[in-house]
Amino acid sequence: MIGDTETIEEFLARHASDVEEAVRQAAATEIMPRFRQLAAHEVDQKSGPHDLVTDADRKAELYLTEVLPKLLPGSVVVGEEAVHANPASYGVIQGDAPVWIVDPVDGTRQFVHGDPGFCTLVALAHRGVVRASWTFAAARDQLATAIRGQGAFLDGAPLLAGSPEPGRDLQVATSHPDYTTDEEKRALLGLWTDGVQPRACGSAGLEYLAIARGELDATAFSWEAAWDHAAGILLVEEAGGAHLTRAGEPFRITGGNVLPFTAARDAATADRVVEVLSGGA
Repeated sequence: MIGDTETIEEFLARHASDVEEAVRQAAATEIMPRFRQLAAHEVDQKSGPHDLVTDADRKAELYLTEVLPKLLPGSVVVGEEAVHANPASYGVIQGDAPVWIVDPVDGTRQFVHGDPGFCTLVALAHRGVVRASWTFAAARDQLATAIRGQGAFLDGAPLLAGSPEPGRDLQVATSHPDYTTDEEKRALLGLWTDGVQPRACGSAGLEYLAIARGELDATAFSWEAAWDHAAGILLVEEAGGAHLTRAGEPFRITGGNVLPFTAARDAATADRVVEVLSGGA
């Protein structure tokens, strides 16, 4: 148990590669054999036609839920599909135990349609702070990792988000309107202004990776489910980026954020996106 025998840092120094192997195995065993091979009975809707779940999601999450706590005794798992079945289980993210935050297939809609734009997201958090993250785009064989204070990497090469080119329109990936309240829709409309080019987001995890690589300037998201954001938020931070809610505060994985929020290549870009979300052009 963390605090009794070793620190999170010590655990990660010894076992980060084991976590990577678990993520890769979950994808190799449960996700990729079903990619472009799904039968109709292996796909279900949750809240609506844009909110899908497949046997790959369920089985990959079960695999990780079994393996990860064995690596870190005393830790718990918050997985998207388990929380859908039992919403009360989300509450452990605010507890004292180390928490594995798992999205087995981020971008399920893309996965269902045979598009390689999906990934597996795993983050390790403790007392509301994300300490490490793994973003594995299995169909592209790309693995992005981050450990707090140690940088962000893609397939072992350092990631640096950099800053947008001066004078160029900001490229911003934004929430699907199905997942926004009327107030959030009004805020997001602020993105349709001079100097900003919004577009619909795909897999949240891959959008965060695009920011960390300097390929996308920012996101503007209107939901706060930790499994979609925890891994990417740390990846962006460790690549030199920033994140900010509409209240001008860093995004909290434990919830209660003023939405929408942004993650961006640098602090100035985050400030600019929050400005337009708040009605200032």
